[in-house]
Amino acid sequence: MKRYEEVYKDIEKKILSGSFPAGSYLPSENELKEEFLVSRETIRKALNLLMNAGLIQKKQGKGSMVIERKLLNFPVSGLTSYKELQRQQGFTSKTKVVKLFKKKINALDAERTGFPLDSEVWYLLRERLIDGKSVVLDEDILLTSFIPNLTVEIAENSIYDYFENELGLEIAYAEKEITISSVNDEDKLYLALSTNDINVVSIKSRVYLSDSTLFQYTESRHRVDKFRFVDFARRNKI
Repeated sequence: MKRYEEVYKDIEKKILSGSFPAGSYLPSENELKEEFLVSRETIRKALNLLMNAGLIQKKQGKGSMVIERKLLNFPVSGLTSYKELQRQQGFTSKTKVVKLFKKKINALDAERTGFPLDSEVWYLLRERLIDGKSVVLDEDILLTSFIPNLTVEIAENSIYDYFENELGLEIAYAEKEITISSVNDEDKLYLALSTNDINVVSIKSRVYLSDSTLFQYTESRHRVDKFRFVDFARRNKI
């Protein structure tokens, strides 16, 4: 682990434990530099990681403020599992498998997912519960040629941990599409929606292995009042 990552982990732990409460400011870059005995550049890299994780916000002339974490932060860029987000942001949740079965890709599925017609896939539907309420509905379609076995126990834990550490798959990148969608029948059935909820945030992803082979299609449907989506962008002049 690089030194700036160690600094990031140390400060992250203090934020999640409440040592740096929401609304408070981190020590200045100079103070952090002296505390960790590193360069200013190392501190700035660590602070950028904290900002990308949605834990701090830089305020001009004031420093780095710890962000209120009532909303859960989902990165727009990057490829992070739900379990990894849970560990990173310190929230408690439960995953419940609603459906898990094998099927063949039909013409409609092929257009939506990018998988060849008649491919055999796993169909997986999961609820993500926070404080006992279902706030995310995840639909995964996975090629059985890469994932020959999938159980409810695996799906309720971390499928990416299983894919990478048990099956040895090298997950590389994803194409993502984010839209505001009208609530559908499954949303009404499984998500803890109020009568006033008419939309959800839909994130559709096609996920590829290191050899650029498509192996997973995912649609995550989020309650709009429980999440915010964050990204870090740097301007490059053209």
